[in-house]
Amino acid sequence: MATIRDILAKKGSGVLTTGKESTVLEAAILMNEHKVGALVVLEEGRIAGMFTERDVLRRVVGQLRDPAHTPVAEVMTTEVVCCRPETSLEEARGSMMMRRIRHLPVVNDQEDMVGLISIGDLNAHERTSHEQTIYLLEEYVYGRV
Repeated sequence: MATIRDILAKKGSGVLTTGKESTVLEAAILMNEHKVGALVVLEEGRIAGMFTERDVLRRVVGQLRDPAHTPVAEVMTTEVVCCRPETSLEEARGSMMMRRIRHLPVVNDQEDMVGLISIGDLNAHERTSHEQTIYLLEEYVYGRV
C-alpha cells in the first residue's frame, strides 16, 4: 500500500513557509513566484496555520481588506489538518475530500514538519500508478513479459 512517504521520496521535503507577521501581499507574491496555492505559516518553528488561495478570496478580497496592510495572522486558516509519512494515500485523499482542503502538512512523531502534499501530488501519483499498470497489462497480453 502506497503511503505519503512514497510521494515525499519523489517530491522532496521542501516546503514554502511564511510568518504570521508577513503581509498578505508578501505571501501572495511568494506564492505567485513559486506557483503554489498555499504556504505553511510558522511561529517559532511550529505550524501555526495555512495561508491559501481560498483565504485570499474569502478573507481578503471578499472582506475588502488591503493586502499590503493585512497580516497573514488575521486571515490564515488556523485549524490545520496534518498527516504522517506512514499515512496511506487513500486515507490522505479521504481526509482532504471530507474537509474540502487541498494541502496537508506532513509531520513526524515529534510534530516537526517533514513535508507538504497537495491533492495534485496525490493525483499525479495515482496517474503514474495507473500508467504502470496499463503498461504491465499490455506487456502480459501481448506476451512480451
